Amino acid sequence: MRRDDRDDPFDDLFREIERMMNDMMSGDVDFESSTGLESGPGFGADTHVDIHETDDEIRVIADIPGVDKEAIDLKCDGEVLTISAANERRQYDDKVSLPGTVDEHSADATYNNGVLEVVFDRADDSADIDLD
Repeated sequence: MRRDDRDDPFDDLFREIERMMNDMMSGDVDFESSTGLESGPGFGADTHVDIHETDDEIRVIADIPGVDKEAIDLKCDGEVLTISAANERRQYDDKVSLPGTVDEHSADATYNNGVLEVVFDRADDSADIDLD
């Protein structure tokens, strides 16, 4: 029995994937309008934020491609790290909730090849108060 390729249920899907790949490779795709996403606050699909913690420190690593180091603004209140950055095509804004309280004055930040890394010392635990 010979298989009839015209009855392949995935044929249309594969053709659509091939068309989209060809459009993408030729640069004809507007990703924001084709995905239904609007440009605005947030890092978007090309940015990834990781948080690593130890007993002594909390480390935030964010991919922010295509941004100059001077265009990055960081703020921290001890519980939330706010990352803002901009380039000619995009505005990045994100609030990263930290998994514990940090000493925001201990922050050490580096930016290299599109990767932002911010390291905080954990805040000291609350002081014990003696009752008299």
